[in-house]
Amino acid sequence: MVADSDSNIAWHRVQLKKNRAALKALETARFTMGEIATSKRNGQTQKALADLKRKIAQSERVIGDHDKRTRRPLGTDLQSLSNGSWSHWDAYTQQRKAGPRSPGRG
Repeated sequence: MVADSDSNIAWHRVQLKKNRAALKALETARFTMGEIATSKRNGQTQKALADLKRKIAQSERVIGDHDKRTRRPLGTDLQSLSNGSWSHWDAYTQQRKAGPRSPGRG
């Protein structure tokens, strides 16, 4: 997982993980134990499921917006690599070749 300098994004990442685990546990329990369709608890379960799904969607939206603004594109296809600027890589390679000699050698 990536460390975030923005505490709001870090909080949303933690909440997303926690809410996904809670949703999975709730749905698993619902299907393993079963529910009576007319039970009062069925309405509470449906409300809890809807609330967790809403919270998950909200956190995903916030994290997605943040990632779109801050992360570099991860395209690795030939066209996106050929359109990129590679001049700094060449300069780095030339600098290493013509770099200073280590002391004690000569």
